Amino acid sequence: MSPKSIAQFVAVCCIWGTTWLIIRFQLGSVDPSWSIAYRFAIGGGTLLAWCAIRGLPLKIPRHGWGFLLLFAGMQFVLNFNFVYRAELYIPSGLLAVAFALLMVPNAIFAKIILGRSITRQFAIGSLLGIAGVAMLFAHQFTLPGDRTAVAIGLGLTFAGILCASLSNVMQATPLGRELPSLGGLAWAMLIGAAVNAAIAGVTAGPPTWDWRPEYIAGLLILGIFASAIAFGLYFDLIRTIGPAEAAWTGIPIPIIAMGLSTLFEGYVWSVLAVAGTVIALIGLVIALRTPKAP
Repeated sequence: MSPKSIAQFVAVCCIWGTTWLIIRFQLGSVDPSWSIAYRFAIGGGTLLAWCAIRGLPLKIPRHGWGFLLLFAGMQFVLNFNFVYRAELYIPSGLLAVAFALLMVPNAIFAKIILGRSITRQFAIGSLLGIAGVAMLFAHQFTLPGDRTAVAIGLGLTFAGILCASLSNVMQATPLGRELPSLGGLAWAMLIGAAVNAAIAGVTAGPPTWDWRPEYIAGLLILGIFASAIAFGLYFDLIRTIGPAEAAWTGIPIPIIAMGLSTLFEGYVWSVLAVAGTVIALIGLVIALRTPKAP
């Protein structure tokens, strides 16, 4: 990767490694869909203002709006509704480790949609990663509590992964590359905010708000840093180095997230959980060492 890509990679890891825990503080008196709507209204508004100040293109061709609507629906509506609700059932760090597997469906969808190849080494590493995550969830089922809740959290997590993966690969398609990077992302976030607000209005009623300082601070961090800045950097990485390679961020992010989950959520480790984490990360490293296909 170029120095610019390396800097983007590090920034994304540092920002997104902490946001899994911050999402936890968004859950409470405010319906998740309203929190998501607020988050992407802030993120999209921030990007829109930045593009206007810097003179970056914001005009979307007529044929691009359908693409943006589908992309926003996958990334900023379905994915985040699944993620926020999954955190009602499982620890944030565990969710982050599961999302490290994003590179697997990214590679599969990139093969189907973009015609990119998958090497044997990537497949072996991915199988190890899946086995490690399975061990982590197996450990979660051994803890006292509602096993049904863990199963629901697991299902929501992997539904979110699939939606996020499809949106990732969309960014690497010819049409995705044709649209203005930050301008398109700004409009997609605002579309996502509007759709989430509509969903929340139907399912949860009028807008609600939480005046806790941690909720407001978390919302600003998620809207400005985790959405406007991190997504801008991440999707530029996808366009530059590819969707499977950009998912390399999935290795350091869960390490940060699991550490924070241990400190602030009281995540309980066991031999099975430690082994699962190690195996998952080893598998992902093996997968990432695969030479880039031509």
